[in-house]
Amino acid sequence: MEDNMSKKKQDSLFWGLILLVVGTLILLDNLGVEIDVWGIIGDYWPMILIGIGIKSIWQYFGNKRREEQQP
Repeated sequence: MEDNMSKKKQDSLFWGLILLVVGTLILLDNLGVEIDVWGIIGDYWPMILIGIGIKSIWQYFGNKRREEQQP
């Protein structure tokens, strides 16, 4: 049960950070700060996919390690 809760917390933190960054960029753009929000997102969207992949792999091996440690 604890493992499931920590996974949910990690997911919430990950998506919360993604939304925070995107929201901040859009807010700055709306406030008139010269930022090409869609250009930044367009340039760096592969990094978001890589981050999601790394997170998934990290969780897979973490869950596998916990399962091996259980009696």
